[in-house]
Amino acid sequence: MTLILGPVVMCAGYLLRYLSTATALTPQQHAWAEAQPFAAYGQLLAYTSEPALLTLAYAVFALGALLLFPAFVTLAQRVGSGLAFWGATLLVAGLTSRLYFAGADQTAFQLTEVLGLDQATNALMKEYVDISYGPWRVPVWASVGQYAGSLLLAVAGWRSGLFGTGRAVMLLLAGGTWMGVLKGASIPDVLVTGLLCVALVPLGARVLLDRLPAPTGRSKMLSW
Repeated sequence: MTLILGPVVMCAGYLLRYLSTATALTPQQHAWAEAQPFAAYGQLLAYTSEPALLTLAYAVFALGALLLFPAFVTLAQRVGSGLAFWGATLLVAGLTSRLYFAGADQTAFQLTEVLGLDQATNALMKEYVDISYGPWRVPVWASVGQYAGSLLLAVAGWRSGLFGTGRAVMLLLAGGTWMGVLKGASIPDVLVTGLLCVALVPLGARVLLDRLPAPTGRSKMLSW
């Protein structure tokens, strides 16, 4: 089920994060936010305009990260190799860092309600690097696992024959999306995560129906 729900919910999270910001900010506010050095300025401003909508978007995004935990573990089990095991392990580490970032996002949003937008923004941006990197930089180092893990798992899936080249590339591209605190989503983020749906959802359906063939060996270079 998580092979189906995980990528779909994560894609919905990216879409909601993009749409919520686009809806909450006026054209003038968008222009101001684009001129700032970090996306956090615009995200905090958007939250003060549409707190319920921003909360929904960030909640769905965090739920998508949670659902992808067992999805990647299941994928590695189906591939059944040491390379897939390490790829899934690193991806789970990256997802763990997303949950740290989600906690930082929620804290930042709540501070705007207590301190007001200007004071909260000044305080948060003064400490933005330390907040984003986390204690001892553990979360930011864990986030690297997303990029390395997606590469290893894509290669492992391709070598086993479970994925053709096309779906392996889709998994790899989805692993290249941004990580961090109060980041703004874009249409390319939605599209790339949509590719993850294309790669994983049919696989999840076949697993549910118990119709997944055993890995057959390395796929051809031009394959699905």
